[in-house]
Amino acid sequence: MIVVPDFFATRLVGMEPAAELWLNRVPALAAEYADRWKLRLVGAPMHGYASLVLPVLRTDGEPAVLKLSYLNAETRDEPVALAAWRGQGAALLLDSDAEQGVLLLERLDPSRSLATEPIEEAVPIIASLLRRLAIAAPPGMTRDLRRESELWVEELPKEWERLGSPFPRKMLDAAVEVCRELGPTADRLLVNEDLHFENVLGGIREPWQVIDPQPLIGDLEYTMLSLLWNRRTESVLDDRFATIVDIADLDADRARAWTLVLAVRNWLWFVEDEDTEDFGWPAVQAIAPWAMR
Repeated sequence: MIVVPDFFATRLVGMEPAAELWLNRVPALAAEYADRWKLRLVGAPMHGYASLVLPVLRTDGEPAVLKLSYLNAETRDEPVALAAWRGQGAALLLDSDAEQGVLLLERLDPSRSLATEPIEEAVPIIASLLRRLAIAAPPGMTRDLRRESELWVEELPKEWERLGSPFPRKMLDAAVEVCRELGPTADRLLVNEDLHFENVLGGIREPWQVIDPQPLIGDLEYTMLSLLWNRRTESVLDDRFATIVDIADLDADRARAWTLVLAVRNWLWFVEDEDTEDFGWPAVQAIAPWAMR
């Protein structure tokens, strides 16, 4: 019987109240797919924000992980992206039931991530992976930057007013203008909205492989914020930005513009959740005005 960690359950329900029903099903779901795919559970559960990851062995002794995800807009297309990447720079998808949010993945090394590598080495590695994984979007993707930016033109001003105008109006207007101008021409690439240092683990087939993508169709430049946000104080913002733009071959103006949009969206999210002590709050406050320059 799988025991769902209390911290994981409490945090997930705090963010997604509807997830409580899914959490009640997780032990039975894990048992069902362990039986279906002939897996043997061999370790304690690991978790992110919206998924539980169980170390397993396959019948041939091959190590793997059984991942059970709460399905929402950000997690739904993960198997589509992983299947398209075919293990090239990312975790290899071995099997899946996308409708249930259950994935069988190759096992990487959770004790080794880019979060603990020297920042001067980690930034070029992750920038190279960013470019490598930017392939044509496969069929079946449900999120599209063109559509989402169209919605943000209407939604961002309403949220800004509802939350008491938490930052200067000119910042809001600049973000809306980016959505209006760049959204309709967004590229048709498969990009990962949540690429950051903790989501790159040491592998066996390759030195470093990406996990836990939040995929959408759009501009590669749209993914910049998470690369600047994480480990923000360990390097100069301008220098890190320039390195990523150079190695990943990005359009610098477009990268800065989309960074502003995401920083504004996250700022509003933090205000909504009163999460001012979160590590992301000072990062957003620093990056948003920087992105307007």
